[in-house]
Amino acid sequence: MFEIDTWQEILDTIRANRMRSFLTAFSVAWGIFMLIVLLGSGQGLSNGVAYQFRDDAVNSIWVFPGQTSTPYKGLQPGRRVQLTNEDHDEIATGVGGVDHITSRYSIGGTLQVRYREETTTFDVRSVHPGHLFLEKTIITEGRFINPLDIREYRKVAVLGGKVVKALFHDEPPIGRYIEINGLAFKVVGTFTDEGGEGELEKIYLPITTAQRAFGGANKVNQIMMTTGDEPLARTAAMAKDVHRRVAERHTFSVDDERAVYVRDNNEEFDRFMKLMAAIRMFVWVVGLGTILAGVVGVSNIMMIAVRERTREIGVRRALGATPWSVVSLILKESILITGVAGYVGLVLGIAVLEIAARVMPPGGFFQRPEVDLGVAIQATLLLIAAGTAAGFFPARRAGALRPVEALRNE
Repeated sequence: MFEIDTWQEILDTIRANRMRSFLTAFSVAWGIFMLIVLLGSGQGLSNGVAYQFRDDAVNSIWVFPGQTSTPYKGLQPGRRVQLTNEDHDEIATGVGGVDHITSRYSIGGTLQVRYREETTTFDVRSVHPGHLFLEKTIITEGRFINPLDIREYRKVAVLGGKVVKALFHDEPPIGRYIEINGLAFKVVGTFTDEGGEGELEKIYLPITTAQRAFGGANKVNQIMMTTGDEPLARTAAMAKDVHRRVAERHTFSVDDERAVYVRDNNEEFDRFMKLMAAIRMFVWVVGLGTILAGVVGVSNIMMIAVRERTREIGVRRALGATPWSVVSLILKESILITGVAGYVGLVLGIAVLEIAARVMPPGGFFQRPEVDLGVAIQATLLLIAAGTAAGFFPARRAGALRPVEALRNE
Protein backbone atom coordinates (compact mmCIF):
# COMPACT_ATOMS: atom_id res chain seq x y z
CA MET A 1 0.00 0.00 0.00
CA PHE A 2 2.85 2.35 0.91
CA GLU A 3 4.48 1.75 -2.48
CA ILE A 4 1.22 2.62 -4.28
CA ASP A 5 0.93 5.83 -2.27
CA THR A 6 4.51 6.72 -3.19
CA TRP A 7 3.86 6.36 -6.93
CA GLN A 8 0.59 8.25 -6.60
CA GLU A 9 2.48 11.08 -4.92
CA ILE A 10 5.08 11.07 -7.73
CA LEU A 11 2.33 11.30 -10.35
CA ASP A 12 0.68 14.16 -8.46
CA THR A 13 4.03 15.96 -8.37
CA ILE A 14 4.49 15.49 -12.11
CA ARG A 15 0.98 16.82 -12.81
CA ALA A 16 1.58 19.77 -10.55
CA ASN A 17 4.78 20.64 -12.44
CA ARG A 18 3.74 19.90 -16.01
CA MET A 19 6.17 22.25 -17.71
CA ARG A 20 9.17 21.05 -15.73
CA SER A 21 8.23 17.41 -16.26
CA PHE A 22 7.63 18.00 -19.98
CA LEU A 23 11.04 19.63 -20.46
CA THR A 24 12.72 16.77 -18.64
CA ALA A 25 10.89 14.15 -20.68
CA PHE A 26 11.48 16.02 -23.94
CA SER A 27 15.24 16.21 -23.41
CA VAL A 28 15.38 12.47 -22.77
CA ALA A 29 13.05 11.50 -25.64
CA TRP A 30 14.89 13.78 -28.06
CA GLY A 31 18.22 12.27 -27.11
CA ILE A 32 17.18 8.66 -27.74
CA PHE A 33 15.16 9.68 -30.83
CA MET A 34 18.19 11.36 -32.41
CA LEU A 35 20.45 8.42 -31.55
CA ILE A 36 18.06 5.92 -33.18
CA VAL A 37 17.61 8.07 -36.29
CA LEU A 38 21.35 8.68 -36.63
CA LEU A 39 22.20 4.99 -36.18
CA GLY A 40 19.53 4.00 -38.68
CA SER A 41 20.76 6.59 -41.18
CA GLY A 42 24.31 5.31 -40.84
CA GLN A 43 23.10 1.78 -41.48
CA GLY A 44 21.11 3.02 -44.46
CA LEU A 45 24.27 4.48 -45.99
CA SER A 46 26.12 1.24 -45.30
CA ASN A 47 23.32 -0.76 -46.95
CA GLY A 48 23.41 1.59 -49.91
CA VAL A 49 27.13 1.04 -50.42
CA ALA A 50 26.68 -2.72 -50.14
CA TYR A 51 23.85 -2.47 -52.68
CA GLN A 52 26.16 -0.79 -55.19
CA PHE A 53 28.51 -3.79 -54.91
CA ARG A 54 25.73 -6.38 -55.08
CA ASP A 55 26.26 -7.37 -58.71
CA ASP A 56 29.96 -8.26 -58.80
CA ALA A 57 32.25 -10.09 -56.40
CA VAL A 58 33.96 -7.50 -54.20
CA ASN A 59 37.09 -9.68 -53.93
CA SER A 60 37.85 -9.37 -57.63
CA ILE A 61 40.19 -7.82 -60.18
CA TRP A 62 38.92 -6.72 -63.60
CA VAL A 63 41.10 -6.10 -66.65
CA PHE A 64 39.91 -3.85 -69.52
CA PRO A 65 41.83 -3.12 -72.71
CA GLY A 66 42.68 0.46 -73.59
CA GLN A 67 44.98 2.51 -75.78
CA THR A 68 48.67 3.20 -75.26
CA SER A 69 49.47 6.76 -74.22
CA THR A 70 53.30 6.78 -74.31
CA PRO A 71 55.91 5.65 -76.88
CA TYR A 72 57.71 2.42 -76.03
CA LYS A 73 60.56 0.57 -77.74
CA GLY A 74 60.11 2.54 -80.94
CA LEU A 75 56.35 2.05 -81.02
CA GLN A 76 54.14 5.14 -81.18
CA PRO A 77 51.35 5.92 -78.68
CA GLY A 78 47.71 5.47 -79.68
CA ARG A 79 47.88 1.71 -80.29
CA ARG A 80 44.79 -0.20 -79.17
CA VAL A 81 45.44 -3.22 -76.98
CA GLN A 82 43.46 -6.36 -77.81
CA LEU A 83 43.25 -8.94 -75.03
CA THR A 84 43.41 -12.57 -76.09
CA ASN A 85 42.92 -16.11 -74.81
CA GLU A 86 46.67 -16.26 -74.26
CA ASP A 87 46.45 -13.31 -71.85
CA HIS A 88 43.78 -15.23 -69.95
CA ASP A 89 45.96 -18.32 -69.76
CA GLU A 90 49.02 -16.30 -68.71
CA ILE A 91 47.15 -14.71 -65.80
CA ALA A 92 45.46 -17.96 -64.78
CA THR A 93 48.73 -19.91 -64.57
CA GLY A 94 51.22 -17.18 -63.70
CA VAL A 95 49.57 -14.89 -61.15
CA GLY A 96 49.46 -16.36 -57.65
CA GLY A 97 46.31 -16.03 -55.56
CA VAL A 98 43.76 -16.24 -58.39
CA ASP A 99 40.71 -18.17 -57.19
CA HIS A 100 38.29 -18.10 -60.13
CA ILE A 101 38.99 -16.52 -63.51
CA THR A 102 36.92 -15.82 -66.60
CA SER A 103 37.18 -13.87 -69.81
CA ARG A 104 34.26 -12.31 -71.64
CA TYR A 105 33.92 -12.05 -75.40
CA SER A 106 31.24 -9.68 -76.68
CA ILE A 107 29.56 -10.73 -79.90
CA GLY A 108 29.13 -7.72 -82.17
CA GLY A 109 25.91 -6.72 -83.89
CA THR A 110 22.28 -7.47 -83.10
CA LEU A 111 21.60 -11.07 -82.18
CA GLN A 112 18.21 -12.58 -82.92
CA VAL A 113 17.12 -15.17 -80.35
CA ARG A 114 14.30 -17.49 -81.37
CA TYR A 115 12.34 -20.36 -79.90
CA ARG A 116 9.58 -21.68 -82.14
CA GLU A 117 7.36 -18.68 -82.88
CA GLU A 118 8.95 -16.37 -80.35
CA THR A 119 11.73 -14.12 -81.67
CA THR A 120 13.43 -11.29 -79.77
CA THR A 121 16.84 -9.82 -78.94
CA PHE A 122 18.85 -10.30 -75.77
CA ASP A 123 22.36 -9.55 -74.58
CA VAL A 124 24.53 -12.63 -75.17
CA ARG A 125 27.67 -13.06 -73.07
CA SER A 126 30.31 -15.69 -73.80
CA VAL A 127 32.29 -16.62 -70.71
CA HIS A 128 34.27 -19.25 -68.80
CA PRO A 129 32.82 -21.33 -65.91
CA GLY A 130 34.45 -18.98 -63.36
CA HIS A 131 32.07 -16.22 -64.45
CA LEU A 132 29.47 -17.77 -62.14
CA PHE A 133 31.42 -16.44 -59.15
CA LEU A 134 32.32 -13.05 -60.61
CA GLU A 135 28.73 -11.99 -61.30
CA LYS A 136 27.13 -13.70 -58.28
CA THR A 137 24.96 -15.70 -60.67
CA ILE A 138 22.51 -18.03 -58.92
CA ILE A 139 21.53 -21.16 -60.84
CA THR A 140 17.82 -21.85 -60.44
CA GLU A 141 17.57 -24.93 -62.65
CA GLY A 142 20.04 -27.14 -64.49
CA ARG A 143 23.69 -26.04 -64.47
CA PHE A 144 26.12 -23.34 -65.55
CA ILE A 145 28.78 -23.63 -68.25
CA ASN A 146 31.44 -26.21 -67.31
CA PRO A 147 35.04 -26.91 -68.43
CA LEU A 148 33.91 -29.67 -70.81
CA ASP A 149 31.73 -27.14 -72.66
CA ILE A 150 34.84 -24.98 -73.11
CA ARG A 151 37.10 -27.79 -74.33
CA GLU A 152 34.60 -29.38 -76.70
CA TYR A 153 33.10 -26.12 -78.08
CA ARG A 154 29.64 -27.25 -77.05
CA LYS A 155 26.64 -25.27 -78.24
CA VAL A 156 24.91 -24.84 -74.89
CA ALA A 157 23.25 -21.83 -73.29
CA VAL A 158 22.25 -20.66 -69.82
CA LEU A 159 19.29 -18.29 -69.73
CA GLY A 160 18.27 -15.52 -67.36
CA GLY A 161 14.81 -15.53 -65.80
CA LYS A 162 13.37 -12.86 -68.11
CA VAL A 163 14.69 -14.67 -71.18
CA VAL A 164 12.96 -17.86 -70.05
CA LYS A 165 9.68 -16.03 -69.51
CA ALA A 166 9.82 -14.27 -72.89
CA LEU A 167 10.70 -17.35 -74.93
CA PHE A 168 9.16 -20.29 -73.10
CA HIS A 169 6.35 -18.76 -71.03
CA ASP A 170 5.26 -21.68 -68.84
CA GLU A 171 7.11 -24.39 -70.79
CA PRO A 172 10.15 -26.02 -69.10
CA PRO A 173 13.28 -24.70 -70.90
CA ILE A 174 15.89 -27.29 -69.88
CA GLY A 175 16.81 -29.55 -72.78
CA ARG A 176 15.09 -27.34 -75.38
CA TYR A 177 16.95 -25.71 -78.26
CA ILE A 178 17.00 -22.00 -79.03
CA GLU A 179 18.47 -20.31 -82.09
CA ILE A 180 20.92 -17.41 -81.86
CA ASN A 181 21.40 -15.84 -85.28
CA GLY A 182 20.30 -19.11 -86.82
CA LEU A 183 22.63 -21.36 -84.75
CA ALA A 184 21.01 -23.91 -82.42
CA PHE A 185 22.03 -23.95 -78.74
CA LYS A 186 20.77 -26.39 -76.13
CA VAL A 187 19.45 -24.84 -72.90
CA VAL A 188 21.28 -26.47 -69.97
CA GLY A 189 20.45 -24.04 -67.18
CA THR A 190 18.55 -21.01 -65.96
CA PHE A 191 19.64 -18.38 -63.44
CA THR A 192 18.73 -15.38 -61.39
CA ASP A 193 21.12 -12.63 -60.31
CA GLU A 194 21.48 -10.22 -57.40
CA GLY A 195 22.39 -7.43 -59.81
CA GLY A 196 18.81 -6.55 -60.68
CA GLU A 197 16.32 -6.95 -63.50
CA GLY A 198 18.80 -6.14 -66.28
CA GLU A 199 20.98 -9.11 -65.40
CA LEU A 200 18.03 -11.45 -65.93
CA GLU A 201 17.95 -10.53 -69.63
CA LYS A 202 21.32 -12.18 -70.33
CA ILE A 203 22.23 -15.39 -72.13
CA TYR A 204 25.53 -17.10 -71.32
CA LEU A 205 27.45 -19.18 -73.87
CA PRO A 206 30.83 -20.97 -73.65
CA ILE A 207 33.45 -18.44 -74.79
CA THR A 208 35.27 -20.90 -77.07
CA THR A 209 32.03 -21.78 -78.83
CA ALA A 210 31.09 -18.12 -79.36
CA GLN A 211 34.58 -17.24 -80.63
CA ARG A 212 34.41 -20.03 -83.19
CA ALA A 213 30.76 -19.55 -84.19
CA PHE A 214 30.73 -15.76 -84.43
CA GLY A 215 34.21 -15.01 -85.80
CA GLY A 216 35.87 -14.01 -82.56
CA ALA A 217 39.16 -15.88 -83.18
CA ASN A 218 41.10 -15.65 -79.90
CA LYS A 219 39.87 -12.17 -78.90
CA VAL A 220 38.44 -11.31 -75.49
CA ASN A 221 37.02 -8.03 -74.25
CA GLN A 222 37.54 -8.39 -70.50
CA ILE A 223 39.37 -10.64 -68.06
CA MET A 224 38.07 -10.96 -64.50
CA MET A 225 39.25 -12.98 -61.52
CA THR A 226 38.42 -13.44 -57.83
CA THR A 227 41.16 -13.25 -55.23
CA GLY A 228 39.72 -15.49 -52.51
CA ASP A 229 40.67 -14.41 -48.99
CA GLU A 230 43.87 -12.63 -50.01
CA PRO A 231 44.57 -9.48 -47.94
CA LEU A 232 44.40 -6.04 -49.51
CA ALA A 233 48.18 -5.66 -49.79
CA ARG A 234 48.37 -8.97 -51.65
CA THR A 235 45.55 -8.11 -54.09
CA ALA A 236 47.28 -4.81 -54.90
CA ALA A 237 50.43 -6.77 -55.74
CA MET A 238 48.34 -9.16 -57.87
CA ALA A 239 46.86 -6.24 -59.82
CA LYS A 240 50.36 -4.90 -60.56
CA ASP A 241 51.51 -8.36 -61.62
CA VAL A 242 48.56 -8.67 -64.01
CA HIS A 243 49.35 -5.28 -65.54
CA ARG A 244 53.04 -6.18 -65.90
CA ARG A 245 52.33 -9.49 -67.62
CA VAL A 246 49.90 -7.95 -70.10
CA ALA A 247 52.38 -5.11 -70.77
CA GLU A 248 55.11 -7.60 -71.60
CA ARG A 249 52.85 -9.56 -73.93
CA HIS A 250 51.59 -6.49 -75.80
CA THR A 251 54.80 -4.41 -75.69
CA PHE A 252 53.85 -1.28 -73.80
CA SER A 253 55.32 0.39 -70.73
CA VAL A 254 54.37 -0.99 -67.33
CA ASP A 255 53.82 2.64 -66.29
CA ASP A 256 51.23 3.19 -69.04
CA GLU A 257 47.98 2.80 -67.10
CA ARG A 258 45.84 3.80 -70.10
CA ALA A 259 46.97 0.86 -72.21
CA VAL A 260 45.23 -1.60 -69.90
CA TYR A 261 43.03 -0.61 -66.99
CA VAL A 262 43.26 -2.98 -64.02
CA ARG A 263 40.52 -2.35 -61.45
CA ASP A 264 41.00 -3.84 -58.00
CA ASN A 265 37.52 -4.09 -56.46
CA ASN A 266 39.13 -5.15 -53.17
CA GLU A 267 40.66 -1.71 -52.83
CA GLU A 268 37.47 0.12 -53.78
CA PHE A 269 35.37 -1.94 -51.38
CA ASP A 270 37.88 -1.47 -48.57
CA ARG A 271 37.87 2.29 -49.15
CA PHE A 272 34.08 2.43 -48.95
CA MET A 273 34.02 0.25 -45.83
CA LYS A 274 36.51 2.52 -44.08
CA LEU A 275 34.36 5.50 -45.00
CA MET A 276 31.28 3.76 -43.60
CA ALA A 277 33.14 2.89 -40.39
CA ALA A 278 34.13 6.54 -39.99
CA ILE A 279 30.53 7.64 -40.56
CA ARG A 280 29.25 5.13 -37.99
CA MET A 281 31.79 6.37 -35.45
CA PHE A 282 30.75 9.96 -36.14
CA VAL A 283 27.09 8.98 -35.72
CA TRP A 284 27.82 7.38 -32.35
CA VAL A 285 29.76 10.44 -31.18
CA VAL A 286 26.94 12.79 -32.18
CA GLY A 287 24.28 10.47 -30.77
CA LEU A 288 26.03 9.99 -27.45
CA GLY A 289 26.61 13.74 -27.29
CA THR A 290 22.87 14.25 -27.72
CA ILE A 291 22.16 11.73 -24.97
CA LEU A 292 24.70 13.41 -22.70
CA ALA A 293 22.97 16.74 -23.27
CA GLY A 294 19.68 15.08 -22.29
CA VAL A 295 21.25 13.64 -19.13
CA VAL A 296 22.64 17.04 -18.16
CA GLY A 297 19.18 18.50 -18.74
CA VAL A 298 17.65 15.88 -16.46
CA SER A 299 20.20 16.63 -13.76
CA ASN A 300 19.62 20.38 -13.95
CA ILE A 301 15.86 20.07 -13.89
CA MET A 302 15.99 17.64 -10.94
CA MET A 303 18.18 20.14 -9.07
CA ILE A 304 15.52 22.77 -9.69
CA ALA A 305 12.88 20.33 -8.48
CA VAL A 306 14.81 19.69 -5.27
CA ARG A 307 15.28 23.42 -4.71
CA GLU A 308 11.55 24.04 -5.16
CA ARG A 309 10.68 21.25 -2.71
CA THR A 310 13.21 22.12 -0.02
CA ARG A 311 10.59 23.16 2.55
CA GLU A 312 8.52 20.05 1.71
CA ILE A 313 11.61 17.90 2.28
CA GLY A 314 12.21 19.66 5.58
CA VAL A 315 8.70 18.84 6.73
CA ARG A 316 9.21 15.18 5.77
CA ARG A 317 12.47 15.02 7.67
CA ALA A 318 10.91 16.71 10.70
CA LEU A 319 8.12 14.11 10.67
CA GLY A 320 10.64 11.29 10.75
CA ALA A 321 11.39 10.54 7.10
CA THR A 322 14.79 8.94 6.63
CA PRO A 323 17.35 10.41 4.18
CA TRP A 324 16.99 7.30 1.96
CA SER A 325 13.21 7.73 1.68
CA VAL A 326 13.77 11.25 0.37
CA VAL A 327 16.47 10.07 -2.04
CA SER A 328 14.37 7.15 -3.31
CA LEU A 329 11.35 9.40 -3.88
CA ILE A 330 13.31 11.74 -6.13
CA LEU A 331 15.08 8.85 -7.86
CA LYS A 332 11.77 7.12 -8.63
CA GLU A 333 10.46 10.32 -10.19
CA SER A 334 13.61 10.55 -12.32
CA ILE A 335 13.35 6.87 -13.37
CA LEU A 336 9.67 7.22 -14.28
CA ILE A 337 10.21 10.30 -16.45
CA THR A 338 13.35 9.02 -18.19
CA GLY A 339 11.89 5.53 -18.70
CA VAL A 340 8.64 6.68 -20.28
CA ALA A 341 10.35 9.41 -22.33
CA GLY A 342 13.08 7.01 -23.45
CA TYR A 343 10.49 4.50 -24.64
CA VAL A 344 8.60 7.21 -26.53
CA GLY A 345 11.82 8.38 -28.20
CA LEU A 346 12.69 4.79 -29.13
CA VAL A 347 9.28 4.13 -30.70
CA LEU A 348 9.25 7.43 -32.60
CA GLY A 349 12.80 6.86 -33.88
CA ILE A 350 11.97 3.38 -35.18
CA ALA A 351 8.73 4.70 -36.72
CA VAL A 352 10.64 7.40 -38.62
CA LEU A 353 13.10 4.81 -39.94
CA GLU A 354 10.25 2.54 -41.06
CA ILE A 355 8.59 5.41 -42.91
CA ALA A 356 11.89 6.41 -44.53
CA ALA A 357 12.52 2.82 -45.62
CA ARG A 358 9.14 2.73 -47.37
CA VAL A 359 9.41 6.07 -49.19
CA MET A 360 13.08 5.92 -50.22
CA PRO A 361 13.47 4.96 -53.90
CA PRO A 362 15.42 1.73 -54.54
CA GLY A 363 18.80 1.68 -56.20
CA GLY A 364 20.42 4.68 -54.51
CA PHE A 365 23.21 5.12 -51.98
CA PHE A 366 20.69 5.10 -49.12
CA GLN A 367 18.90 1.79 -48.62
CA ARG A 368 16.76 0.31 -45.84
CA PRO A 369 17.60 2.60 -42.90
CA GLU A 370 17.35 0.36 -39.87
CA VAL A 371 18.74 -0.06 -36.41
CA ASP A 372 19.49 -3.21 -34.47
CA LEU A 373 16.68 -3.57 -31.92
CA GLY A 374 19.07 -4.93 -29.30
CA VAL A 375 21.36 -1.92 -29.69
CA ALA A 376 18.37 0.44 -29.55
CA ILE A 377 17.08 -1.12 -26.32
CA GLN A 378 20.55 -1.08 -24.78
CA ALA A 379 20.92 2.60 -25.68
CA THR A 380 17.54 3.34 -24.12
CA LEU A 381 18.45 1.48 -20.92
CA LEU A 382 21.77 3.32 -20.87
CA LEU A 383 19.95 6.62 -21.10
CA ILE A 384 17.57 5.64 -18.31
CA ALA A 385 20.52 4.59 -16.13
CA ALA A 386 22.33 7.83 -16.92
CA GLY A 387 19.21 9.83 -16.17
CA THR A 388 18.85 7.99 -12.87
CA ALA A 389 22.47 8.73 -12.03
CA ALA A 390 21.90 12.36 -12.95
CA GLY A 391 18.95 12.50 -10.59
CA PHE A 392 20.92 10.82 -7.80
CA PHE A 393 23.13 13.78 -7.01
CA PRO A 394 20.38 16.32 -6.39
CA ALA A 395 18.47 13.56 -4.55
CA ARG A 396 21.47 12.91 -2.29
CA ARG A 397 21.77 16.62 -1.63
CA ALA A 398 18.11 16.71 -0.68
CA GLY A 399 18.49 13.70 1.61
CA ALA A 400 21.44 15.33 3.36
CA LEU A 401 19.50 18.47 4.28
CA ARG A 402 18.87 19.01 7.99
CA PRO A 403 15.18 19.54 8.82
CA VAL A 404 15.82 22.91 10.50
CA GLU A 405 17.81 24.26 7.51
CA ALA A 406 15.18 23.02 5.05
CA LEU A 407 12.32 24.63 7.00
CA ARG A 408 14.16 27.95 7.09
CA ASN A 409 14.55 27.95 3.26
CA GLU A 410 12.42 30.51 1.46
